Amino acid sequence: MIVGAQKPLDEIKKLVADAKKVLVVGCGTCVTVSFAGGTKEVGILASSLRMASKIDGNPKQIDEATVQRQCEWEYIDPLAARLEEYDLILSLGCGIGVQALAERFPKKTIIPGLNTTFLGMPTEHGVFEERCQACGDCILGITGGICPIARCSKQLLNGPCGGSQRGKCEVSSDTPCAWQLIYDRMATRGELDRLLEIQPVKNWSTSRDGGPRRIIREDLRALEDKD
Repeated sequence: MIVGAQKPLDEIKKLVADAKKVLVVGCGTCVTVSFAGGTKEVGILASSLRMASKIDGNPKQIDEATVQRQCEWEYIDPLAARLEEYDLILSLGCGIGVQALAERFPKKTIIPGLNTTFLGMPTEHGVFEERCQACGDCILGITGGICPIARCSKQLLNGPCGGSQRGKCEVSSDTPCAWQLIYDRMATRGELDRLLEIQPVKNWSTSRDGGPRRIIREDLRALEDKD
């Protein structure tokens, strides 16, 4: 899932300063799970902005809406009828959601209310940890299902660095050493010999080389054509 964190209220106030009518739009998937942009967070932020604008002597109309997913046309198209009355749309979706709204409604001013942080998972209630950097060349099959790209502070691919001590990363004693985790996982499965295999140099070109990435599923396109 994509994890985000809401921008500071003061920053958001500056972004909406010149607007009189603002629609705060939330997203019902990833950022809802990370408690950053769901219906509840939309309500709290909208209320905070209303109060702040009154206190500042410049009251604004701040309304609310939440769609299931901001990253797909079919979910954001129903907003079209409402957007005309607003001079600014404050998105509480991830960076993809913000761009989707801006692309679908090019005449409207769309601004982000969140900082998109990483691809991660909830490890306990209210705690989200990075697990993937979407590098485009997954090596989880040879590292015991633990990603050294996302979880090693130095993104090392050939084992732990000299700073790793007692299973902890030198960056922080609260951060497990990714390669210690990999070693322990492989040892549990009796697969330590796999770590001795020489691997080819990682293909970093699938990460960000060559511009924005795109995946085309020809099988799905073929099915759509049949329909």
